[in-house]
Amino acid sequence: MRILIAPNAFKGTLTAGRACAALAAGARTAFPGARIDQLPVADGGDGLLEALAPALGGRILKTRVAGPLGRPVAARWLLAGRTAVIEMAEAAGLRRLAGAALKPLDASTRGVGQLMLAAVAAGAGEIVVGLGGSASNDGGAGCAQAFGFSLTDAAGRAVPPGARGLAVLAAVFPGEARRRLRGIKVTGLADVRNRLCGRLGSARVFGPQKGATPIEVAFLERALLRYARVVRACLGVPVAGLRGGAAAGGLGAGLAGFFGAELDDGSAYVLDRLGFEARLARADLVVTGEGCFDAQTFYGKAPGAVIAAARRLGKPVVVVCGRSLVARAEGVVRIIEAGRAPTPYAALRRAAAGLAGPRSGRRG
Repeated sequence: MRILIAPNAFKGTLTAGRACAALAAGARTAFPGARIDQLPVADGGDGLLEALAPALGGRILKTRVAGPLGRPVAARWLLAGRTAVIEMAEAAGLRRLAGAALKPLDASTRGVGQLMLAAVAAGAGEIVVGLGGSASNDGGAGCAQAFGFSLTDAAGRAVPPGARGLAVLAAVFPGEARRRLRGIKVTGLADVRNRLCGRLGSARVFGPQKGATPIEVAFLERALLRYARVVRACLGVPVAGLRGGAAAGGLGAGLAGFFGAELDDGSAYVLDRLGFEARLARADLVVTGEGCFDAQTFYGKAPGAVIAAARRLGKPVVVVCGRSLVARAEGVVRIIEAGRAPTPYAALRRAAAGLAGPRSGRRG
């Protein structure tokens, strides 16, 4: 038997690589003699560098940049030839606030713009930005400011960081950014399909994940709508309804509006560069997983893309997760919950060891 193990990161607990190793150890217990193919995957969120580095080569660099609340952090990024890959969560992710209070109105993507500047200085001609795991809802305004765009209020003053700045934004000017962007292609890898504004927009769907109260969610929605109007008026780019624009607290929309970026499906981008289809074709069973298996899995997340591809080829899929909010899913023959929270290495390994034993979790 050939088993392809292709999990996403278990957010806040395990990297995709460690999850992969744990699942592989469990699978070997369940199926002695099976041929195990380990392939950590990502969708633009946490784990993007880990997933792409083996396929793209190059080297992982570190640059000291502003974290989501301004405190300096050492953020990793990948330089492979003239292609730079930036995982925005390295600079402005929720994981950078471990132990600190969440401040959804103040958190900024400034560090992402600083990483983009570092990539340009290193000679990159293409910058790929993974969008996911953000602590901010600033629409990418901080990223744009760090890169050289000028964002001002009605009095001509630079707007403050975070969504509070969007609420008073009156004008945008390219400043130094236009020169810096000459000859640079920017691509955003979205891990969701949601649009910036509206019922399923960045504020209402993802704001609470970043700690926003209902009152703050309403504030964020108004601020992002104002931001979208100003970006359209000053730069001519309609970002409010852009598919994937809500990714990373609206950084997807910001990359498109300020940097002329194309927003790609992050899962498809990563799986293509990993040669996933060829490895899938050789497999008899596929095991994927993530911390929480829910409806959002099927709207841009890597495990959803793995399941969809396996279904097309008629390959059975087992999902191992921390918890599941899905009762059944087409193509999924088994859902194994390893715990009601994202699981540590040992628990995940034990869960995978039950693949061939009595039923655990729910069957799709």
